[in-house]
Amino acid sequence: MTDAECLCATDALSDQLDLYANLLVRKGVALREGQELVLQAPIERADFARRVVAAAYRAGAGHVTVIWADDAVTRLTYENCPLEHFEHTPSWQVEQLNSLAEEGAAFLFLEGQDPGALRGIDPAKPAAAARARNTECRSFRDGMDFGRNAWCIAGVPVVAWAREVFPGLSDAEALYRLWALILQVSRADGEDPESAWETHNASFEKTKRFLNQHRFDALRYEASNGTDLTIGLPEGHVWDGGAGRTQDGVTFFPNIPTEEVFTSPDRLRADGIVHAALPLVHAGQTVRDFWLRFEGGQVVDYGAAQGKEVLRHIIETDEGSRRLGECALVSKNTPIRQSETLFYDTLYDENASCHLALGMGFPECVADGTSLSKDELLARGVNQSSAHVDFMIGTDDLNVYGIAADGTETPVFADGQWAWE
Repeated sequence: MTDAECLCATDALSDQLDLYANLLVRKGVALREGQELVLQAPIERADFARRVVAAAYRAGAGHVTVIWADDAVTRLTYENCPLEHFEHTPSWQVEQLNSLAEEGAAFLFLEGQDPGALRGIDPAKPAAAARARNTECRSFRDGMDFGRNAWCIAGVPVVAWAREVFPGLSDAEALYRLWALILQVSRADGEDPESAWETHNASFEKTKRFLNQHRFDALRYEASNGTDLTIGLPEGHVWDGGAGRTQDGVTFFPNIPTEEVFTSPDRLRADGIVHAALPLVHAGQTVRDFWLRFEGGQVVDYGAAQGKEVLRHIIETDEGSRRLGECALVSKNTPIRQSETLFYDTLYDENASCHLALGMGFPECVADGTSLSKDELLARGVNQSSAHVDFMIGTDDLNVYGIAADGTETPVFADGQWAWE
């Protein structure tokens, strides 16, 4: 395609982009009349951010706060400020995020960044910044973790990301193709994306019912790449997926797209080795071909062909970051996997592959968990950490077995898909 053709094709997406903006506002964060919306967006996609702001006011937003992100400025900051600068979040930012959360705002994060934006930056700096934000902005973090605030993460393309996904194409064509693909895998390319998401949400119910009825004591993973891992599940664990629900009953979608069902494992029960199936892009840096060995629930050894230092900083974030907070099951028969595209972005790649996460577990994944304190959750086996980092383990030959308390094994996954598919 010529650049002129790409421009025309992108312009032709205008009506669909308005539907996507409406989807994120009305279903993603389920914005209510008079509610504050906090929108975080890459400055390169200010055009789409404006569509979201307009959609929010059409939906009755009381006010919209926009927080801009810019890869170039972020990199300059990390290049020129010492490590000590990142060990605390500026007081104005703590006040901003905490006060907005405490006042009941909904949070919409438009994700679009260069996967290599921080290549060559000391990984200790972004690790320190994330740790500081997650520990000091407690109302903000707890509001999302404990279901007090609705939130949604969704994707928008930027040129550097599009180049990574579609190498060899012109910037204009890569950007157009990434926009079209985002709409497709987000079920936002039809006439009524909101209805499509109602239907999609219903599709999770059978799977969750199967897993919640069986109440497996553990899951065993095996694959030809060397993965051989057994993960214990807490008593009273709950499998979730699709829409989330706030404590006051608002139904929202934390991720658009989403294809996973997930729970929080027992933080003390993970043994064996697991190999990543896809690269991990974390804080603008890439980790490839990595593995983790667990004993008694914690990482005791690890390796990577690329990005081992990044992996080390993730694991050493705090006491809980070397333990698992999530195990998620995703069939290879999903739109993202079937697109045969590596997105270099966790939001998309985790929905193409079974995955695990180091760090924070989910309160909603144990019975009555959102009413428990952090110490009570810890006692129930739900991990606590300032980190939560997903990594993909779903190969085409991955098998997963549910293990009952009496040792009986039931096939859950066979060759990368649900055993009943």
